[in-house]
Amino acid sequence: MSTLWHGRFGGDPAEVLMAYTASIGFDVRLAPDDIAGSRAHVRMLGRVGLLSETEVAAVLAALEQAEQELASGEFEFAPGDEDIHTAVERRVTELAGAAGAKLHTGRSRNDQVATDLRLFAKRELASVAADAIALQQVLLERAVSAGGAYLPGYTHLQRAQPVLLAHHLLAHGWALTRDVDRLADARARLDVSPLGAGAVAGSSLPLDPDMAAAELGFAARFENSMDAVSDRDFVAEALFALAMVGVHLSRLGEEIVFWTSEEAGFATLDDAYATGSSMLPQKKNPDIAELARAKAGRLIGNLTGLLATLKGLPLAYNRDLQEDKEPLFDAVEQIRLGLRAMTGLMASIAFHADAMAAAADAPSSAATDLAEHLVVDGMAFRDAHAAVGHLVRRSLEGESALADLVRADPRLGEAAAELLASGAAVTRRTTPGGAGPEPVATQIERFRARLAADAARF
Repeated sequence: MSTLWHGRFGGDPAEVLMAYTASIGFDVRLAPDDIAGSRAHVRMLGRVGLLSETEVAAVLAALEQAEQELASGEFEFAPGDEDIHTAVERRVTELAGAAGAKLHTGRSRNDQVATDLRLFAKRELASVAADAIALQQVLLERAVSAGGAYLPGYTHLQRAQPVLLAHHLLAHGWALTRDVDRLADARARLDVSPLGAGAVAGSSLPLDPDMAAAELGFAARFENSMDAVSDRDFVAEALFALAMVGVHLSRLGEEIVFWTSEEAGFATLDDAYATGSSMLPQKKNPDIAELARAKAGRLIGNLTGLLATLKGLPLAYNRDLQEDKEPLFDAVEQIRLGLRAMTGLMASIAFHADAMAAAADAPSSAATDLAEHLVVDGMAFRDAHAAVGHLVRRSLEGESALADLVRADPRLGEAAAELLASGAAVTRRTTPGGAGPEPVATQIERFRARLAADAARF
């Protein structure tokens, strides 16, 4: 069996070694990036005189054919293809002959794989950001269409104060805005080419890493060859950004599970975005939302697993770094699917404004408004808080309806009792960023502008 390192060894590698160390089963996903990196490397080798024009043309043609074969599924892998880099180089050498054997001149798989993975991450993080923006757009559209619909805002999962549905939806939208920022920041930091760093110390050949970096569209080239081949900060940072997207999807999923339960009855899922029961004919289950919760744990595991791998590695490259790819590939795929599934769910979900309003209009939900009414009349807030809390307790103990107790209280009276009317409390939120009609109208416009700016970035 021929390998890239067979010259040093007197016999073939053990089958179990190849089975345990081979990464072709998953790093084949890097094929487009490996082809792109090889093209840039070959052009650079030609520019510095290490390959002739004829050799450059032959190798580029072979890379083109290999790329087409990989895309069509016609590419035939060989037993010695331990990774995608080996497979591509073998095929190029078959096609281009002696010129193909020069493809790896001045290059190590150490800088090659680091380059491939950065190209992959740069592309895929942009794609994930675009999917996040698509979900934000749906949240904005649903917020606008919600109009004056309102529901309870919760703390500790206890009803706190009424909020506009638009305000609640945009709370999730703003969280995704931070995710888009993190994805953009991670992309900016990984936008550095390792190509030319070699195995550990660079090369004695007249390579031009700046040219290779420019050819691949990187913003810069590496500054230190040892750091370039061993750095996986960018993978960890990408995994963190993706995990945070997953956490935010999980929080939205939890609310969908609650809102669509019969106990709440605030919303109903579209049939296309729900599942049924194999036993219970009446069931309509929020599986997308539930899986969004569960997959957050998987994404967190991807991050912590990689950090544990990285924490004890000496400089420079170690084979441990092979474990950087599967977590990243998995996180990208799961987040992409999650964002798209949740986008469809949120676009089609039906909200029940009457049920939301009935829950939000419980008299106790306006307790803070009663306290603030007393504050406006000059009472200290802590005293107002105690006074209203006392009235709420008396009502809960069955003495009388809260509205009647408020009317009878000389400090409050009829004007304060009107604050308990249906829909009254939510209109009183007037501070910037608050949950009332005026600040939410402003918030919608600010969110729309931010969304347009982010869309332009990607």
